[in-house]
Amino acid sequence: FATMMSLPPFPDQNRPDRSVIAVSGDGALAWLHNLLTSDVSSLVPGSACYGALLSPQGKILHDVFAYNAGHRILIDCATEHRATLVQKLALYRLRAKLMIEIENDLEVGVHMNAPDCQWEFPDPRHPTMGWRSFGAPGSLINSPANRNYDERRIMLGLADSSEDIGSDKHFPHEANFDQLRAVDFKKGCYVGQEVVSRMQHRGTARNRMLPVITDHQISNGTQITNDGKVIGTVLSNAGSQALALLRLDRLAEATAPLMAGPDRIHIVVPNWIRYDVIIPTVAA
Repeated sequence: FATMMSLPPFPDQNRPDRSVIAVSGDGALAWLHNLLTSDVSSLVPGSACYGALLSPQGKILHDVFAYNAGHRILIDCATEHRATLVQKLALYRLRAKLMIEIENDLEVGVHMNAPDCQWEFPDPRHPTMGWRSFGAPGSLINSPANRNYDERRIMLGLADSSEDIGSDKHFPHEANFDQLRAVDFKKGCYVGQEVVSRMQHRGTARNRMLPVITDHQISNGTQITNDGKVIGTVLSNAGSQALALLRLDRLAEATAPLMAGPDRIHIVVPNWIRYDVIIPTVAA
C-alpha cells in the first residue's frame, strides 16, 4: 500500500461547496502575490495557481485557486468561508484601488477532460485531477450521489478546504502545500511567511495528511492508533478510503498494526510525495 492505487473517473459536475470571488483594479495581481503563499505574479491570462492566505502565525485561513481572467482575478474558494475571505481581503486592501466582489453569476465546475467553457484551467495541484472551470449557474449538473471526485482527491492525498484544512487549524506543510507548489519559497514577504520558511528550512513538519484505506467505512474524527497510542486522526472519508493527519515520527516507531477503531488500516503514499514516510513492516 506504499504506492498509488487505481483512481476512479468522475463526471463533469458543479461544486456547490466552492464559490467565486473576483478581484479587479490596478495592481490586483501584485497585491494578491504579496498576500498568498503561491507565485501569483507570474500568472498569465488563462492560467491559475493554488495557494493560501495564512494567519500571521503561519496557519492556513483560506486555501484558494487564483485564476488570471485578464481584466480581473477569479478566486475559487470554499463556499462556507467565502464571506470571511472577502472580509479578510478587504482588511488587507488598505488604500489600494481594488474591487473585491462575490461572483454570484459564476459557479465552479470540475472535469476529467478539458471543457468548453469561457474560463477553464488544469487543476494545478495534480494532473490527474483534471480541469476546473467557471461558468453560469446551472450550466453543470451537481452529482451528489457520485463520490468519485472525492474518492480520487482523497486517494491522491489532496486536502479539502472544509473537511480537512478548515480555517486556522493547520500549517501549509501539514496539508502538503510544500509538495504541491502551493508555497513559493523564493518569493518575498507574504502573511505568515516567517513561520512557513522556518518550518521548511529546519524540517520541523511532523504532521502530514496522507490517504489511508480499510475494509469498512471510516468515520471522520476517528483516532488512528498503534498499540493503544494515538498517531493520527481521520479527517474526511469516501467510504473505506480516507484522508488522515498522521504523526510521521510516531508512525516510524510503530510496533503493531495501525487501527482506526476496530478496523485495521493501511497507509497509501502518493507517488508525488517527496518526503520520507517510514512504515515499519508490522504496520504496512
